Amino acid sequence: MVDLVSQYQEIKNEVNHAIQNVLETAQFINGPEVKSFQQDLEKYLNVKHVIPCANGTDALQVSLMSLGLKPGDEVITPSFTFIATTEVIALLGLKPVFVDVEKDTFCIDPKKIEEAITEKTKAIVPVHLYGQAANMEKILRIAKDNNLYVIEDNAQAIGSDYYTENGHKKTGTLGDIGCTSFFPSKNLGCYGDGGAIFTNNDELADTIRKIVNHGQSKRYYHDLVGCNSRLDSIQAAVLRIKLKKLDQYIESRRKVADYYDAFFEKYKNVITPFRNSYSRHVFHQYTLILDGIDRDALNKHLAEKGIPSMIYYPVPAHKQKMFSAFGSEATELPVTDWLTKRVLSLPIHTEMEEEQLEFICKNITEFIDK
Repeated sequence: MVDLVSQYQEIKNEVNHAIQNVLETAQFINGPEVKSFQQDLEKYLNVKHVIPCANGTDALQVSLMSLGLKPGDEVITPSFTFIATTEVIALLGLKPVFVDVEKDTFCIDPKKIEEAITEKTKAIVPVHLYGQAANMEKILRIAKDNNLYVIEDNAQAIGSDYYTENGHKKTGTLGDIGCTSFFPSKNLGCYGDGGAIFTNNDELADTIRKIVNHGQSKRYYHDLVGCNSRLDSIQAAVLRIKLKKLDQYIESRRKVADYYDAFFEKYKNVITPFRNSYSRHVFHQYTLILDGIDRDALNKHLAEKGIPSMIYYPVPAHKQKMFSAFGSEATELPVTDWLTKRVLSLPIHTEMEEEQLEFICKNITEFIDK
């Protein structure tokens, strides 16, 4: 699905030098590379505060911790997402309220958000899934009208531009807080675990910085209950190099998506990824909807040909055992359930060559046309 070896070879000398420099200075935790990466990412995103942390799940958890929510408070979120988005809500004693997504964008449906709001609702966590932005203008309007926080799960869409009448902003910088993951397979990935939190709110930034560092205002003075969540210097050094190439990586992915789009145009029962008008899709995944085609059989067929394909996600959050205490299995999310039976993601990464794309498409054709 992702060729990290070839990507490394292209930046090998820079990466090796950067890692060697960290080893020689021995500043492994909160070293100068972390501070420099933080500043580089702030500039790239045009956001006041970036707080690096240990991983994307921590980014989500710490963000919720910073809001001062109480056990039983409700957080609205899609069920059609990676489990990290939703598990941190339950972990903090909050109640995840699952709502449906839009069939074309795969992202949370603003109309369903409005229907789910109660007096206990305190926050919305939209997910920019597969690299496509959720409809943030509508979501922010709903949040403002109901005095709700918005935390953007931007783990799959870092680098995406969101367009408004007043210009454009990067996804992850539109809500109160944005979160991302630097898991190796992400569009901006490190060589281990890593994450970051973004905000333009000075007060929230101050609270978040304390939480990720044991709640400290200064060493050994702890103002609130926090945790230990740090991005190490080696990962920051790698990310500084890859951040310079992020837009290039995104364009490479978009070219792969263009190739797939053109190829599948002739198949009416293969629905290619929708590209909304208000943002730039960065194609963390290239996800098809197969309507009337045996998705699982195609997945198996491709595996037999040595071609990876993935089902993101076969079991939505509201049907996971971990949320049974909330009675979520009874939640009716028809679009989510429909999608989980039909989506299939194909390989897409920055090093893909036309020969590989032809081989993948040829084998899909072989299956569909048989």
